[in-house]
Amino acid sequence: MKSLAPVASDVRLADIDPNATDLPGTGGDIGGDTRKKGSSRKARKAAKKAGEAALAAGSIELADLQEKLYAESRSGGQRRVLVVLQGMDTSGKGGAVHHAFAGANPAGLAIHSFAAPTDEEKTHDFLWRVRRQLPDAGIIGVFDRSHYEDVLIHRVRNLSTPEVVEARYGLINEFEQEIVDSDTTVIKIMLHIGLDEQKKRLLARLDRPEKHWKFSPDDLTERALWNDYQQAYEIAIARTATEQAPWFVVPANHKWFARLAVQTIVLEKLRALDLQWPTASFDVDESRERLLAS
Repeated sequence: MKSLAPVASDVRLADIDPNATDLPGTGGDIGGDTRKKGSSRKARKAAKKAGEAALAAGSIELADLQEKLYAESRSGGQRRVLVVLQGMDTSGKGGAVHHAFAGANPAGLAIHSFAAPTDEEKTHDFLWRVRRQLPDAGIIGVFDRSHYEDVLIHRVRNLSTPEVVEARYGLINEFEQEIVDSDTTVIKIMLHIGLDEQKKRLLARLDRPEKHWKFSPDDLTERALWNDYQQAYEIAIARTATEQAPWFVVPANHKWFARLAVQTIVLEKLRALDLQWPTASFDVDESRERLLAS
């Protein structure tokens, strides 16, 4: 898959097909664009197979780059990566984390999911609990939901006043600039699922007893506010898409493509760091001689 470009601040989600398996700039090189008229089931299966193969290959490279990032930190390096994943219910955030980072060493990966704030967290500003989960040097941190819940849900559900929500966009920008300045690469990705696809996935959870634990009647309440959430996402992106912390919108109706796209974006950011193995701080030849003589 070729480069995936960040979206513009004036993005309209309605203009991005969640069923797409290519993006502007990709050339549809992973199986082509399977939305085209006449695209057969065989072609779609071939695209999925090619995408899954690319994902497996990418996992090998990601593991190598992650280890270099971690090794760098053991020699005093301060660089780290933060991946922020957002999306509507059933958009595949958990699956994207599991598959896109399948090759990563757990020691160099920190995954955190932000649920509703606890009573203690409510006594602090909304970014307090987020700061506590930021990745250490050498670590790739992944937020499955994040501080953006405090402008998305709060805007849609009127949990805070419009003035408070508006102020939070500026606070988020300041916060993200602060962590970028401390050698953190920030990658923000929205998994863009369609309304009909969400319905299918929710029905699948209801149809399978082993998936009932993933379903909540509240999911239907949130689904009824779909258009409000789409607008809230557009506003959040418009207010917080910066050069240092841009937004990517990934079509997520096809799980294989969404997972590959997330991995590709992360890989490109890791490559851009030009990570190298740290130089030994000891005499390698002398150590070899001592070892051989032992």
